Amino acid sequence: MAPPPPRRTGVAKRRMRSKDAAERSAYFARREAAAVLRRVLRGDARRRATASIKSLVYSPSVRNKKATLALVCQTLKYLPLLKDALRESDILSNKWKKQEELIYVTAYDILFGQDIAISGSVEKFLMLHKGSLQSSLAQLCTARKVKCVADLLLDKHSPDLGKPRYVRINTLKIDTESVIQEFGKITMVRKDDMVPDMLVLPAGIDLHDHPLVVNGSVFLQGKASSMVALALSPEPGWKVLDACAAPGNKTVHLAALMKGKGNVIACELHEHRVKTLDNTIRRSGAPNVDIIRGDFLDINPGDPLFAKVHAILLDPSCSGSGISVERLDHLLPSHSAGNGIDIANSRRINKLAAFQRKALEHALSFPLVERVVYSTCSIHQEENEDVVKSVLPLAASLGFELASPFPQWHHRGLPLFEGSEHLLRTDPADNLEGFFIALFVRKHLPDGNFHPEQCKQRCPSSENKHHRKRKRKRLMPLTVLRMSRRLLFHSALLTPSRI
Repeated sequence: MAPPPPRRTGVAKRRMRSKDAAERSAYFARREAAAVLRRVLRGDARRRATASIKSLVYSPSVRNKKATLALVCQTLKYLPLLKDALRESDILSNKWKKQEELIYVTAYDILFGQDIAISGSVEKFLMLHKGSLQSSLAQLCTARKVKCVADLLLDKHSPDLGKPRYVRINTLKIDTESVIQEFGKITMVRKDDMVPDMLVLPAGIDLHDHPLVVNGSVFLQGKASSMVALALSPEPGWKVLDACAAPGNKTVHLAALMKGKGNVIACELHEHRVKTLDNTIRRSGAPNVDIIRGDFLDINPGDPLFAKVHAILLDPSCSGSGISVERLDHLLPSHSAGNGIDIANSRRINKLAAFQRKALEHALSFPLVERVVYSTCSIHQEENEDVVKSVLPLAASLGFELASPFPQWHHRGLPLFEGSEHLLRTDPADNLEGFFIALFVRKHLPDGNFHPEQCKQRCPSSENKHHRKRKRKRLMPLTVLRMSRRLLFHSALLTPSRI
């Protein structure tokens, strides 16, 4: 008679439970990674990515963010090899084509990752073909005359990702010293030497799940991005318009600079981005922000809601070429594509520049606006200096001059026209994102020598009343949404944050 199996000790049971939990976590992480990969690859194929890799991974719907990001990045890194191996092994048949992205992620995990549990139909299927996949990779190495799979990877063009981690302190919720004390428990921390309420941490540190980030006390915002709201320098009590507001980091930075006083109007056209914007505002606790859903270009500057706007921050849609490293765009299949993509990209940049120019002209047309900041996260001249140069005659006729934000900053605009030294650029060479900032300051109104502060009580001329009334009727849905945003905010005060 065989002896009974040994009883599991408490330690053994805990180890088994831990192993089971790890296997379940890996199973779901592969599926979350596949969902992100599907959106990334489809957007890249259309050259119209809906969001960056990081923003998709760090959305609230993704639970295991760290594992999901690693799987997405590594799968994209190995994707050309995975496609070759799968094609040679004739694995992507019609049956599995619908789960193509999950096949890629799981094949990466089987071939290059850690040992995985046989816990799903895709995992079981690919494990049966593991030998065939490994044989296909070996044949690729032989055909390309390299010693190992690592030599097949085109890593030499990968950018250096060793930039420091910048975090902006939300002074509406917490003071700088408290954050330094808290982060000092886990890593080295120092204050930035130029941007107030910004801390510098070592590269690679992951703070997405840190309580101070989750509750909105700290925002994971780059230094260059944080310089934009500071360049506008709004005063407490002002009315400020954030023209293209989502995802809202700059919006809530404006609110903090204004110490929660006055009013920030955040304008956003797209419904899904309005939700992101609203979530950011709720997390920040900003009491002085209202959202308006609509097109900034449709706003009538003479409408009573906007006629007394003091300052406008215009950060319009752009190519994002200055943050391609942060977005992990170097991992996308289109990154190594040829001239046809360059032509398509050039056309896209020209379209963007036309919109940016129109939006900047519109921002300058508000009757009592004193300061306008135009910013992009682009390194392209077409979206930066060329846009500013094109509006200079209009700006001058309306009483605006270019001013120098952060005059101590060494990297200025390209010397293409007189006054370009007032423009500001940040560059990956500065270990920052690539941003561009132009600051317009109004010295007088177009019809005289009056400063806007002296003219705030001026009544608009009666001849424009009919035009304003027609425009206001057209924009009524925006005003209604503004009121609903206030209701949303007051509701948020009474209930715990969803984040």
